[in-house]
Amino acid sequence: MSTSPHIPAGFEALVERLQPGARLLTARPLEGGVSAETTLLEMARPDGGVEKLVVRRHGPRDLAANPDVARDEYRLLTVLHAAGLPVPAPHYVDEAGTLMGSPLIVIDFVDGTDTIDEAELDKGLRQMAAFLADLHRLDGSDPALAFLSDPRDQVAAALANPPDQLDDSLSEGLIRNALTSAWPPKAQHPRSVLHGDYWPGNILWRRGHLEAVIDWEDAAAGDPLADLANARLELLWWFGREAMETFTALYRQNTETDLANLPLWDLYAALRPCSKLGTWGLDTDELQAMQEQHALFVQQALSALR
Repeated sequence: MSTSPHIPAGFEALVERLQPGARLLTARPLEGGVSAETTLLEMARPDGGVEKLVVRRHGPRDLAANPDVARDEYRLLTVLHAAGLPVPAPHYVDEAGTLMGSPLIVIDFVDGTDTIDEAELDKGLRQMAAFLADLHRLDGSDPALAFLSDPRDQVAAALANPPDQLDDSLSEGLIRNALTSAWPPKAQHPRSVLHGDYWPGNILWRRGHLEAVIDWEDAAAGDPLADLANARLELLWWFGREAMETFTALYRQNTETDLANLPLWDLYAALRPCSKLGTWGLDTDELQAMQEQHALFVQQALSALR
């Protein structure tokens, strides 16, 4: 098989590995990937059909946090897809990075966009809450998911290793002090499967319908409030306070989860962007607006703790 000068040889070898006799038609980068490099493959199958797949190659940040991230994401997607959740079906994993020089997984291509029309926001919030509730019903203590980390350990590590310079623009010192004095919270829920970074940018929509939830490299298993808190802050940033509170109420209706510890998980969600928000390429007005919303989020959590 000859290699096109415009397509790295590794992709043609990957297509041959996926389906002997298949032919690679195109390989083009997809926008939006931050922690992983994503490429859309279009291949001609031996039966004459054309198939689209996505290759995810994990970057240095993911590999430093978890050298087995490709293998773990593949295993998790296998479980989630078998459970009927709307996630891309996994097809192949090269955990050693033998084909392209770094670990990768191959998943279904899902046609959709990560933006939702505000006219359909209420419908979208209902679907977001329903998905998260369905995800959290999966047993995170299943031995098949033993590779998933516990977010409580992540919080403990973050508190034990503060940066040399705290982010005063996001009140990092105040957040850390409040968390340190109250951590860890008493366990109130069964161990759930968690997305780890549930926000609108990791959801693909099509005509107002939630098509798939993507980017599972930060998945964990533990308190479902960790996911809820992260989604709350992101929704506040994207759509405002009313959307955040509506989503919270919808999630609560779907699960009847005890929200007593939510202020603590809200504070951890607020800690995560510290020293990072200024690196997100925001213009001055966007940055200021997000800082102000973040401050309200933190004050709400602190008031609830008191």
